[in-house]
Amino acid sequence: MSENVRKRRPRRPFDRQRGVEKAQRLFHQKGYDGVSVADLTQALEINPPSLYAAYGSKAGLFEHALRRYAAENALPVAEIFEDRDLGEAVTMIFISAAEQYSSDAAARGCLVTEGTRAADPEARAIATEISAVMVSAIGEEIGKRVPRDGDAIADAVVTMVRGLSAAAYTGMEAGRLRAAAEQAAFMFKAGLSASMV
Repeated sequence: MSENVRKRRPRRPFDRQRGVEKAQRLFHQKGYDGVSVADLTQALEINPPSLYAAYGSKAGLFEHALRRYAAENALPVAEIFEDRDLGEAVTMIFISAAEQYSSDAAARGCLVTEGTRAADPEARAIATEISAVMVSAIGEEIGKRVPRDGDAIADAVVTMVRGLSAAAYTGMEAGRLRAAAEQAAFMFKAGLSASMV
């Protein structure tokens, strides 16, 4: 055999976690519906059969990406509510959400929240399931403080947080988003005070 024949280098094993990280970025930039399997295989530098072998499906990869995002970026609800009254805790929730959702121009809004608006029913169901964890945590903390109207108040808070995500995702400038969060917190506390009278 000629010495000039190149020896084949063994292919490096595919790093599944690194693949999830790359996919998460892509899903956050374009949304689930805006990302094709071809986009994913190009970004991950693998072929379609390898993608399906590693993650099962595009939706399976999306679930991995959402769970990674939630583990690293979920609002620390229990920590925020600790040692704060309801008004101050909700203020911190709104401001933290506004800051987080506008901190990266290439990945705006909350990936999980925006995933709940996906046209694909499987992707939407996955995102809704993961989103329910935060919704439940907020409801639990508010329920401890306001047992009578806890559900309605929690729904209002979650709706505002989702609205902040939507505003960030569609391009609202960071300063305006924070100002909106502060105004929402002011109105929330005013309403809370009025209901206590």
